[in-house]
Amino acid sequence: MRMSSRPQRSLKPKKPKKCQFCTDSSMSVDYKSASQLKRFISERGKIVARRHSGNCARHQRIVAEHVKRARFMALLHYTADQIR
Repeated sequence: MRMSSRPQRSLKPKKPKKCQFCTDSSMSVDYKSASQLKRFISERGKIVARRHSGNCARHQRIVAEHVKRARFMALLHYTADQIR
């Protein structure tokens, strides 16, 4: 039998992330708040997937729409090259 060099994964099920917009009803997505939207953009400039951000499907669609709107209005960058 061949020994693997990879460490064993823990068998505990991961706790699913809660949608922060659903849990806190006072929070809302706004394309004008670039600092809030930067949390949903990766270091390469892509919109972060739902499973990584923890958003529900409804709020992920809203976040993606507002990120695109902020990019169009030049509040956010399209690529990571422009961030430096």
